[in-house]
Amino acid sequence: MEKGLINNSRLFNASCLALVVTAMTFAIRASLLNELGVDFKLSDTQLGYMNMMAFLGFPLATLIGGPLYNSLGPRKIMWIAFISHLLGLVLTIFAGGYWSLLISTFFIGFANGSVEAGCNPMIANMYSENKTTMLNKFHVWFPGGLVIGTLVALGMGHFNMGWQLQVATMLIPTLIYGYLIFGQTFPDESKGGKVDYSKLFPVNYMLIIAAFVLVGASDFTLANWFDGDIVNYIKIALLLLVAALVYKEFGPLFAMLALCMSLTATAELGTQQWVEKILSKSGAHPLYILLMVTGLMAVGRYFGGPLIHKFKPIGVLFGSAIIATLGLLLMSQATGGLVYLAAIFFAVGVMYFWPTMIGAAAEYTPKTGALGMSFLGGVGMFATGLWQPVIGGWLDSEKAKAIASNVSIEEAELIAGQATLDNLAWFPAALIVLFGLLYFYLRGRGFKAVD
Repeated sequence: MEKGLINNSRLFNASCLALVVTAMTFAIRASLLNELGVDFKLSDTQLGYMNMMAFLGFPLATLIGGPLYNSLGPRKIMWIAFISHLLGLVLTIFAGGYWSLLISTFFIGFANGSVEAGCNPMIANMYSENKTTMLNKFHVWFPGGLVIGTLVALGMGHFNMGWQLQVATMLIPTLIYGYLIFGQTFPDESKGGKVDYSKLFPVNYMLIIAAFVLVGASDFTLANWFDGDIVNYIKIALLLLVAALVYKEFGPLFAMLALCMSLTATAELGTQQWVEKILSKSGAHPLYILLMVTGLMAVGRYFGGPLIHKFKPIGVLFGSAIIATLGLLLMSQATGGLVYLAAIFFAVGVMYFWPTMIGAAAEYTPKTGALGMSFLGGVGMFATGLWQPVIGGWLDSEKAKAIASNVSIEEAELIAGQATLDNLAWFPAALIVLFGLLYFYLRGRGFKAVD
């Protein structure tokens, strides 16, 4: 290829493959929780901390990579994603225990966040006349990649192939997207020169990142010096500090959207990540549920434009919260074939959460710009990460309570899964109230930008 000529199609395909790898890490990890727990003798709480590492690596990459995009350029960010994916997957395959799983999963999460930080603005630049359509086509590959990952897990699981081989399959698309970006000219290349990091990372923004890191690491650091209650109080204080800083840096409406994003992401990704453990004794195949849910999400997102145009982003989010709550409550009661019906409600409820939240920020708080969209995605992943060990703890404690009441192990696991789904239903239930308030507030302004 002639030097200096940008091959938009090749870079777009590389971006889609990188997002497929991102999604596959979610799907295959969700399918392997039982097996990893048995092989490494891990409790559900420990599995929750392992999941948390992926959800913490992601926002760290987006919160740092977003502001650095203009100075580093997408080439360097994409190579950071590729190297981190490669390192994380190889370290996972050769993991020898709990701590090595934590480290490898963090690298995978950091790679996933780097993909988001590098690809979104790059695609918007390459297709400046058609950015919304191309970004939608790009984001279809997250649920699309979840479908691919679930099919891989189902097929390899059917032939009793070990979890290491299932993880190794993700090296194939990783190497392909590495090949596609090799030697290419990228848009937005760094112009060199001195970078004013004080403008890229203002004091309030750095304090937010520092507070996120402290909260995420508190169970591994502060827990060595303080008892559980004090650590929890410190976490709450740090999160309140983050809320105040977000309010000051981005404004009240964006702060409200950030709070909502923390709930929508946890309702969607938190449930999907634990589907194997939660539904393993429900009488329905958990991976079939995941396949159905993610397939419906891909189709819904691809054809969702007219719905969002008619009901406005906040109207779609309000309706989605109602349906998602109903879906989780139905799943918490259903067994056998009825679980599939309940899962359809859940899929319809969560399918628009993530992209519509990003769209709402762009539409109603446009002054926050690309940094605001990147930050919102980071908040969603960070919140989901914080809830991972909590969800695992719910499963452990509910199972222990059920066993203490003299039921069988299988019955105890069913009871624990249903109780956990009941707890998860509180997330979209809270969103019904928050989105309802936002809907009436924005309707009074004609659904126009606020700041």
